[in-house]
Amino acid sequence: MTQPRGSVLVTVRAKTDLGRTRDHNEDAFLVADFTARTVDLTDGRPHEVAELGSLFLVADGMGGAAAGELASSMAADFIFRQMIEHWNTEPVRTPEHFTAHLRNAVEKANERIHQYSKDHPDVRGMGTTATVAGVVDGALYLAQVGDSRGYLVRGGVATQITKDQSLMQRLVDAGELTEEEAEHSERRNIILQALGPDPRIKVDLTRQELHQGDTLVLCSDGLSGQVRREEIGHLVSEEPDLDALCTRLIALANERGGPDNITAIVARFDGAGLPAAGNAGEVGYHTLVSADANSDETPLPAAPLPVPVPVQPEIPEATPPTPLVRRTGSPMTMALVGGGLLLFLLILILLLKR
Repeated sequence: MTQPRGSVLVTVRAKTDLGRTRDHNEDAFLVADFTARTVDLTDGRPHEVAELGSLFLVADGMGGAAAGELASSMAADFIFRQMIEHWNTEPVRTPEHFTAHLRNAVEKANERIHQYSKDHPDVRGMGTTATVAGVVDGALYLAQVGDSRGYLVRGGVATQITKDQSLMQRLVDAGELTEEEAEHSERRNIILQALGPDPRIKVDLTRQELHQGDTLVLCSDGLSGQVRREEIGHLVSEEPDLDALCTRLIALANERGGPDNITAIVARFDGAGLPAAGNAGEVGYHTLVSADANSDETPLPAAPLPVPVPVQPEIPEATPPTPLVRRTGSPMTMALVGGGLLLFLLILILLLKR
């Protein structure tokens, strides 16, 4: 792997909070150093990003109490161990190989959680989001499943560098809803993918160049659902102490009701191995296609928009289409639809917008 000129330093703090309405915390987070094989980097001191890189992960479990907690913790633990086993022993270390291993680790975690759920009826249907960020060669690589988010703050401006895999995001992309309408919709908690419910997932891979002074914020939707992107940018610029920054972000979400568990990782980057502070306009959602020859990670055409439908007590045996997962803190409900209902969806959207 070609190392950047000079060192890259990262200072990290992370916190998770129950929120004001939940009985259990189903969120999990992980901050790790691959070279040292340690997960103890959140002491607030600058750490050098070593040759094999660093990892940051937020997972928001679902399925109710123990099931959600188990799913998120399994995802964090399994992804880290997969990367240690395969990335650390990779003879050819390039960013392309790193992203291939990152994608594979997330896919394997999905298979593991899905199989565990099938084998243990008491937690059947459990799942978790996963937003995973790895730093190698002075760049940030993200793997996304679900709607936990990553923001990069540069020059006081916070930019979302992940894309929610949610029904509302799909409607925004289709031009049927504005971002403001999506933020206030009662259906904003419906996600299209999670680790666990389905045997196969589509991992969204993105890349972002890092500059000196950049701050990464990874969070569950307990934070992003209550604190606006502009407010995150303002707080990051106003509060240099990362421990206090985590506390203020979580406190603001709780002031607004704290309807869900709240988790935040904040990581600030510096060092001579990064370019000088750059233009915030260079930050964005940059898709990345894996170069792994064995990967099926290729751009897919937009799938028909799914429609939420009432869940029946029994679902007949069939090949399941893309599930919709409504996150309520109780066991997940699955709505199964076919592509032929697209017209019905469009009519439904028009009625809802009136």
